[in-house]
Amino acid sequence: MKKEVVIIGGGFAGINLAKKLCRNAAFHITLIDKNNYNFFPPLLYQVATGFLEVSNISYPFRKFLHGRKNINFQMGTLLRVVPEKHKVVLSSGVLHYDYLVLATGTESNYFGLENVMKNALPMKTIDDAIELRNTLLQNAETAANNAKKGIVKGMDSIVVAGGGPTGVEVAGMLAEMSENILGKDYPEFKDRKVKIYLVDGAPTLLGPMSKKSQSYTYDALIKMGVDVQLNKQVKDYVDGAVVFADGEQIRTRLLIWTAGVTAKGIDGIPADSYGRGQRLVVDAYNQVKGMENIFAIGDTCLQTSDAAFPGGHPQLAQVAIQQGKNLAGNLFAALTGQPLRAFKYHDKGSMAIIGRSMAVANLPHPKLDITGWLAWAMWLFVHLFSLINYRNRIKTMYNWTTAYFTKDQALRMIIRPGKQQEKKQPLAELMTS
Repeated sequence: MKKEVVIIGGGFAGINLAKKLCRNAAFHITLIDKNNYNFFPPLLYQVATGFLEVSNISYPFRKFLHGRKNINFQMGTLLRVVPEKHKVVLSSGVLHYDYLVLATGTESNYFGLENVMKNALPMKTIDDAIELRNTLLQNAETAANNAKKGIVKGMDSIVVAGGGPTGVEVAGMLAEMSENILGKDYPEFKDRKVKIYLVDGAPTLLGPMSKKSQSYTYDALIKMGVDVQLNKQVKDYVDGAVVFADGEQIRTRLLIWTAGVTAKGIDGIPADSYGRGQRLVVDAYNQVKGMENIFAIGDTCLQTSDAAFPGGHPQLAQVAIQQGKNLAGNLFAALTGQPLRAFKYHDKGSMAIIGRSMAVANLPHPKLDITGWLAWAMWLFVHLFSLINYRNRIKTMYNWTTAYFTKDQALRMIIRPGKQQEKKQPLAELMTS
């Protein structure tokens, strides 16, 4: 009998586990995800700003699994784990497992700020990216119409909350759009620039990176016209104003939230299996604390057994990829009674892009801090070849090349699925306005 492996989540961790595990005919794998596609989160912000299409960074699971006979995909959401019966309850049915692997990732953390949760725009999913792009463009259209009527409002400022890589990348891209694109598309306010704010409660940007990278990033964003405000903790977002802990406010119609993430709680997993950030506590082999044959990998797990990372690993793509591959090897070893291999993260460094020809990269071996054009080229190379297949790489490379030489892109379209109820003004009002 084949061992039934159920993997919940098809992100970096889940897809790499599935790819390696399906090479062994002793396993049958069922990959579960709430979407029917895998996507590449580090490039979401380029979808949101119209520099890449959704299809550039995503690929259908079922097409990806063509030719792999011992794995199948099921679209659904995890509702509950029933450990005593070795079952998972999904929105699409119930499955039995011999091994259950939770690779459910994270979601935006609003730190209990209800108004922020209701009104800010996050940057975690394809849906989020499309919604942000639509909102940016709709606000610009509204501002253009207002400008024709002599009203100066609608696209005056954007606040990006969170000074990590995503916040820096979003702020930099918005600043470049304001400088190079907005005036061409919207001559109604050609001489006005959108004010971009990047705010964070920490004293530095890119906290885990080197001081050189932090300083370079701060200076580069200031030169691009971004108003960087540090030690500014968001406490509320109400009546079109971002309110800070010190009482100051910034008026804006658009707050983009990249300030933190949290893992997702899972019904059926006991409370003492969770650690900081609601991450599942796992041992050196990624088995969940107190659970039999239940594993967690990627951003959703907290592993403190790695001597180099006693506080747990950073929630990065490389950690998830390496954990997925290591767990596959351990499941192979368990079949034949071979010793298991404790997970140790091989740190390949970190990087962040700021804008055109500007980026930072920290390499651990040898220890190097690289900034500017070379770091930018490295960022492009690494992210291009991290995409799931050649089709995505070719299309993304084409879009990037076009954008680099033209300082422009052609994907600024408002596309909303489903029927939209348009608010119609009475004809008499239109005639007199």
